[in-house]
Amino acid sequence: MCGRPSAGPVKHVVWIWMENRTYADVLGSGGNAPHLSAYARMCGLATNYRAITHPSLPNYLAATSGSTGGVTSDCSPAACPQDRTSLFAQIDDAGLQWRTYAENMPTACNRVAQGKYAPKHNPAAYFVPIRTRCTQWDLPMGANNNGPFATALDTGLPAFTFVEPNTCDDGHDCSTRFADEWLGAILVRITRSPAYQTGDVAVFVTWDEGTGADQHIAAVVISPGVPSGTRSSIPFTHYSLLRTTETLLGLPLLGAANAAPDMRAAFGLGGT
Repeated sequence: MCGRPSAGPVKHVVWIWMENRTYADVLGSGGNAPHLSAYARMCGLATNYRAITHPSLPNYLAATSGSTGGVTSDCSPAACPQDRTSLFAQIDDAGLQWRTYAENMPTACNRVAQGKYAPKHNPAAYFVPIRTRCTQWDLPMGANNNGPFATALDTGLPAFTFVEPNTCDDGHDCSTRFADEWLGAILVRITRSPAYQTGDVAVFVTWDEGTGADQHIAAVVISPGVPSGTRSSIPFTHYSLLRTTETLLGLPLLGAANAAPDMRAAFGLGGT
């Protein structure tokens, strides 16, 4: 799974974002997330990773554009559209592809909250310049074994994949342990897939924000080239995740990513 010295350079980046838990809630002594804890032991763990702000949406926007865009609420895509560049646009401009796979989203690039689907957790739906691509590449996840995401794992991932669990599976409306069960199942599906076995995939699991004043959140890095048991206490943030992703994919840096610490060297992903 991790610790393969022969792994090649990362060409495919996967983000899985969970909701509203501190580092202590997830990886503390209470053992609320045994599945993720196992991956943290087998792969890499950022022990000093912090979110940017509250509430949810500004963190998603910051991580995918280098700025919150002045957003301070969980406003809808219609109420606060982002007419500016983003990681999604960068990828498209570079001739690469991205996908969002959103669990329980009723239609592609849906911009209205429905059931367990929350557009505030789907950043691609907010950026106006990619609206056409969003209808093509921001997709319902489908079933674990035969939906669009499962198909991509079997046939090949795009350069960047954003996985959006529904509001129960991400822990927003359900318990940490319940969310960890979902996370454990999806990580098994990923790490056993043909896409991951090629050796050039990096998976980053993190949370959008902590709770109250505690913005210390869990961030686990899973990739064949990550030495098993890697720990880093460097003060990373969502801007570090953006910088790392952009650099791995050969893209210029956006906004606050320019000054954020890079995660690549700390986790054996290449570069400095």
